[in-house]
This record gives sequence, C-alpha cells and structure tokens, in this order.
Amino acid sequence: MVSQASQLMLNDGMSPFSTPGGKSVLSTSSRSQRGGAQTRPADGEKQKQQIALKACLHPLQFSSSAAEKCSDQAPLHLVLSIKTQNKMAGCGSWVFFLTVCSASLFGASSDIKVTIPVGKFFTHKLFRETFQNDFEPLGKVYGILYNDPIIFKCNKQNFPDLPEWLRFTQRNPYDNGFLYGTPMSPGKSIIEIYATNQRSYDTVRHLLIIKVVPEKILPYQVEVFIKLREIEKVLPSTVQDEIKQDLQKLWDTETLEMINITNALDRGGRVPLPLAGHFEGVYVKVGSKEYFSKCLLRVLTPENKKQCKEEAKIKVPGECHFCINPSNCITWCKTELFDLTKMKPKPPAPTMGSGILEAGEDFKPLESPPNRDYFPDYIVTVIVPLILAIILFLLLAYIMFGRREGIAKRNARTNQIQLYHHYTIHENTDELRTMAGNRGVPPPLSTLPMFNSRTGDRASPLQSDSIPLIMAQQDPYSDTLPR
Repeated sequence: MVSQASQLMLNDGMSPFSTPGGKSVLSTSSRSQRGGAQTRPADGEKQKQQIALKACLHPLQFSSSAAEKCSDQAPLHLVLSIKTQNKMAGCGSWVFFLTVCSASLFGASSDIKVTIPVGKFFTHKLFRETFQNDFEPLGKVYGILYNDPIIFKCNKQNFPDLPEWLRFTQRNPYDNGFLYGTPMSPGKSIIEIYATNQRSYDTVRHLLIIKVVPEKILPYQVEVFIKLREIEKVLPSTVQDEIKQDLQKLWDTETLEMINITNALDRGGRVPLPLAGHFEGVYVKVGSKEYFSKCLLRVLTPENKKQCKEEAKIKVPGECHFCINPSNCITWCKTELFDLTKMKPKPPAPTMGSGILEAGEDFKPLESPPNRDYFPDYIVTVIVPLILAIILFLLLAYIMFGRREGIAKRNARTNQIQLYHHYTIHENTDELRTMAGNRGVPPPLSTLPMFNSRTGDRASPLQSDSIPLIMAQQDPYSDTLPR
C-alpha cells in the first residue's frame, strides 16, 4: 500500500524517492563531471519523470500515455523508505522503477481462464466486490468504502451476444451476476464482461476465456422441475450441492453430475405474480452412468401418467421422498427420463454437391394455354346464390302473407260487445269530422295569419309577409295593449 507520507510528497510535487534534502533519486540522471562542473537534467524532463511515477501510483487518475505505460489492470502498491543516498542511487532507482512498471505490465492480468468438459454444467459468479475494488483501488487505504450499484453486460468477443449455450442473469444492480450454461460441442469462447458503476459511471472490462474440451456424455439423464425456486437462488454452489444430495438419494447412486439448470421462463413458463410464495421455477437436469432407480422408474408407470393427466395429487411412497428442504421438492408430473443408449442416431447430414445443375433438354413453353371450362364456376357464383335468394323470398312471403288470420277470423274470435263498442267509436269519430267540415261559422281570428286585436282588422294572407309581427316595431309610441 502507498503510505500517507508518500501521498503527501506527491501532492507537494515531490517524488517518493526523494531524500530529506529534497533531491530526487529518480529525477536525477547519472551525473558526469566535466571540468569539475556538475550537469543536471532539464526541469521539463524532471517534471515528466514525476508525472510518470504518479501515474504508476494512481493508474485510475491519469489518462495520459504515462499512465498507459504502467498497469491499468492491477494497482501498484509501494512502501518506500529511503534514508541514505550514495553515488549509485540514481542508477539503482531507475532499475527499480523500470522493474515495477514491467512487472505491472506483463505480470498482472485480469483474464480468467476456465476449462470445462462437454455436457457438464458451468457456472461463473461475478462478484461486485471484485469490480468495486477496480473502481476504487485506494478506497480501503483511506477508509472510504462504497456499495455502488453495478450493472454487468456480457457478450462474446466481436459479437453482440453470448454463445447460444451460455446465459447471464442479474436480478438488480445490488446483486452479483451469474454466467451459466452447458456446452454441447468443444471449442473456445472469449467472453467480455463489462461492469458499469451507476454512481460514478466508470466502466471496467474483464475477459473470461472458456475452453471446452471433448468428453463422453453421460448415458442416463433425468430432468426434474423445482417449483419453489428461482434461477439466481439455485446457481450458488451450496444450493446445487443440496439439490444434488437429494437427487443422489432418489437415484440411489453417488456418481451423479449436474448437467443443466434452466429457468422456467426460458422454457415457456408464465411470469409469476409479484407476491410472496410465487416463484418462477427451475428445471434441473442430472446424469449418471448407472441405470435409473425404482423410484425414478415410477414416472413411466401408467398409474403415474393417469394421475398426472387427471391433475390429481401424486402419491409418492415414503421410500421415494428425499426432500429435506421443502424448497427443493420436485414435481413428479414434470419429471422426464432420458436413456441416450436407446435413442436413434441422428440422420447423416446431406452431402454437398457441386452447385451446378445437370444438363437436360431445352425448355419448350406452350404455344397457347389449355382450354378451361367456366361452367362450374358460373354455377357456383351465379346459379347457387340465385336459388338461395328465391328460397328465402318464398319463405319470407309465406311468413308475411300465408299465416295472416284475416278480418273474418278475428271478428269471429272477438266478443260482440267489444266489437260494438269499437264500431261506435269509429262511427262517432266520422260523424264529428263530417260536422266540422260542413259548418258555416267563420274561423276564429286567432287562427288567421295576422290580425289586430284592437280593431279586429286582419291582413290578407298574401300580404302577411310584409306586416311586422310586433306592431311596436312600426310605431314605438303606439299602445298595443287591448283597451
């Protein structure tokens, strides 16, 4: 760690290799005496050497080429105590300076190399504390500890996404991230891991080199569904060991390997409600070289399939119940057995040809298109709809006219007193209308188009348009009220 004295010396513009007299060991070159006179390096060169040293001590505070010369991946920690100075101090200090920078350049590396076999489950945990130390390398020295939210983004080098067998999960910025998956073919993948500090917006890049080596796949595999678990709670090694121990007792074997763990949402599952007691669920696949146990073979029985089809509660015998933790209990109806020894081999891949079509006869197009009979189309599009329209018309006519009762049938079914009362009302109405039409009394004045209430004079209907509706509009001083 860099001591506080060295930090104060850097702040004052002094080198930590300086002596109490103020002469810097690293800032002075080998002195040559020419005629008894001593020569010193220029002040500009001295300042460059001090900046280069500061960049080595604080690599995250410099973005110049001097900082790039030192390690940008691992911080440099020095504890210096120089009490004496001799003639060879300048040369020795330069050697020490170059040694530290070269060691930080070539010795320190943040690349992580992992070798995994084909068909085995791989998990890599991204610890927030590791990247937090990269953001604040001297935080612990000064007693400043941060708990910043960090977001991880992973992709294959020179590609926008991860390989198809590898997946990444991180629930929120305050949780660790997980890279997990099962490779099915040998090869090499370089994964770029970018960590972004949401407080300072600093970014750190790490490389994860995954080398997949070939290995024989286990012949007997079982996939179980755990309903009360979520993917980030199952990926830690301690939880995997718990699930593995329960499945070892269920399989009755110790040679059990974890093959794959998949989130239920990736298999088409429904998103659970954001309430307590609701989980996404995970699928866990394990494999072994030994054949299935009797408890596992119960999944293939007709009785178990019938209960699962009827959605009834599965009755698990006591000797097949090895669920120590209730959260690790499996769902029997979603348990599947895979016997790779009985699986049919995949068909061979199609052979690639030359890409050139074989020679054949010349194409001879027809001189005229063949004759076509349009009578069936005419029957379907014209005759059939016309027949249907006629049938509907006859049916509607029968309903509207063929089923009417008629006046005679109605009168026969009606009471005679009611008919007499009905007829008298009609006769009286006709008589009143005849009398009103034959009366010779002039109509009331109020029914005429316009009249004068005082004099009784009325205007001609032909001139009623030119007479104002209100007499006051013609003579504002006239009294229009009746006397």
